[in-house]
Amino acid sequence: MLGAQARRANVTDSLKHTPLHRFHVDHGASMIEYAGWEMPIRYSSVQGEHLKTRSGGGVFDVSHMGRFKVRGLHARRLLDRLTSRRIGAMQPGMCRYALVCNERGGVKDDVIVYRLDDDEFMVVVNAANREKLWTHFNETKAAGELRAELKDDTEATAMVAIQGPKVMGMISAFSKEIPSLKRYRFTQKNLMVVKLLVSRTGYTGEDGVEVILPANSVGMVMKLMMSTADPKDPDAPIGPAGLGARDSLRLEAGMPLYGHELGEDINALCCGVDFAINLDKGEQDNEDMFIGQEALLKTRDEGGPAQKIIGLQLEGKRTPRQGMSVLKDGVEIGKVTSGCLSPTLEKPIAMALVETGHAAEDGSLQIELGKSHAEATVVPLPFYKAPKPEPAASAS
Repeated sequence: MLGAQARRANVTDSLKHTPLHRFHVDHGASMIEYAGWEMPIRYSSVQGEHLKTRSGGGVFDVSHMGRFKVRGLHARRLLDRLTSRRIGAMQPGMCRYALVCNERGGVKDDVIVYRLDDDEFMVVVNAANREKLWTHFNETKAAGELRAELKDDTEATAMVAIQGPKVMGMISAFSKEIPSLKRYRFTQKNLMVVKLLVSRTGYTGEDGVEVILPANSVGMVMKLMMSTADPKDPDAPIGPAGLGARDSLRLEAGMPLYGHELGEDINALCCGVDFAINLDKGEQDNEDMFIGQEALLKTRDEGGPAQKIIGLQLEGKRTPRQGMSVLKDGVEIGKVTSGCLSPTLEKPIAMALVETGHAAEDGSLQIELGKSHAEATVVPLPFYKAPKPEPAASAS
C-alpha cells in the first residue's frame, strides 16, 4: 500500500497546473487542490492579501476558469438559447454576466460572455463546471441543429485578475486606452508580440481588470504587471493574492458563488442577480428564449421564489459556515450559504438562503453555531462597496 506521503504526491501529480504554477511555488504560496487544479490558497495570509487588495491591489491567477470560443453563423442564437442575457443586443467589445440554467430554472453556472465580433464570442465559466458546460453547450448546439464552432481554449491560454484601487494608476503608466474602458467593456491589445484581451471586470468588488493571454507568454506579462511590486514585500502596494482572499473579497461584495448561492437546485430568481435574467427574451424577432425561462416565468407569475438570498451581520466573533441553520424564534427558516470574519469590516458576515417572508432588512434572526446561537441582523447587500475611483492619469 502507498504511504500517506506517496498518496499525496500521486494526487498532486495528477492535478493540472496553470501557466503561473512556477511563480506560485517560487514565491512560497500554499497550494491546494481546486476543481482538479493545483492552486494557491495564499502566499502569506488570507487577511493580509484581502486588505492589500482593498487598499492597493491584488494579482490573482484565475487561469483555472474555463474559456470557450463560440463562432459561426448561429453563434449568437446558441448563446441566446444557453444564457439568461440578451446576447444579440451586445456590441463587439462588450461583455455580460449571465446565468446558464437548467430546464427547472436552477443554475448550472454563472458565466461572462464576451462579444469579439458579429459572429464570434468567448464565454468564461467556472472551473468546477467546465466539463459539464462543455457537454451542455455541444448538446444544445446539436439539438437545435445550429451551425456554430465550439473550441475549448482553457489550457492554451492564461487568465490573470488585477484588482484594487491603485491598479488603474499602475496600468496608466503604459496604456491610456485601458483605464478609459467602461465597466464590462474590453479591448484587445498587442503588447510587444503578445496579444492580450483586457476587460474591466472582476470578482472582488474593487476596480480592476482581467487579462486573457496565450499560455506561453504569461511569464513575460506577469513580470511586467508585477514591476511595481515585490511579491515578498508586505508593504508593497500591489502583490499576489490567492483563492482565499478572492473568496472573502467576493463575499464582502455580495457576489454569489456556484455551489453556495448558486446551484442546480436553487431557483435563479432566488439568487439576487435578477439584473442578469431577461425574462422577456423571445419577444423580439429571431430571438430565442433561454433554457429554463419557462420555469422562471412560472415562478414569477405564481408570486415569486419561495426563498431569497440575504446578507447577515452577526454579533460576536464566531464565524458562520455554509450549511449552518438560520432561525427565527427558534424555528429554522434557511441555511447559511457563505460566511467569514470580514477583514474589512472586522465583523462576522454571511449570505444565507431563507424563506422570502423573513428576508426584510433589519430583521432579527439567529444562526445555529453548534451548541450555541449567534444573533444576526439582516443587512443590505453588498456588505462593502468600494469608494468611487478617481480618474486615472493617462499615459503620455
